[in-house]
Amino acid sequence: MTLSKLLLSSAIALLAVTGAAQAQDAKRGEKLYEECVACHSKDRGAHGIGPALHGVIGRKAAELADFRYSPALKRSGITWNTQSLESYIADPQKAVPANRMPYAGMPEARDRADLIAYIRAAMK
Repeated sequence: MTLSKLLLSSAIALLAVTGAAQAQDAKRGEKLYEECVACHSKDRGAHGIGPALHGVIGRKAAELADFRYSPALKRSGITWNTQSLESYIADPQKAVPANRMPYAGMPEARDRADLIAYIRAAMK
């Protein structure tokens, strides 16, 4: 086997292992959601300190007429998807400076991926 084929095979194997290690776990995400439920309901229209998260995937930020959003979030132009939620949950103030969400962020990528997997599954 040539060196280039060996390197390519090794790289593919590493990607497969890395991908499996970062597989999303919605059940674990449900447990992580316990941090969010104090402010965010998963039930349609049941707002708390934060807006309800029911139907959040695919929704434009600050779109619900019956919730008072920050001017910063209204101007953000965000449509909530996996990437935008990932950035926002990691550091809400960095993602949208001057938003009203008093949350320091979730630093672990695996935690965010699992939480988003739960949100995608439970809040359709």
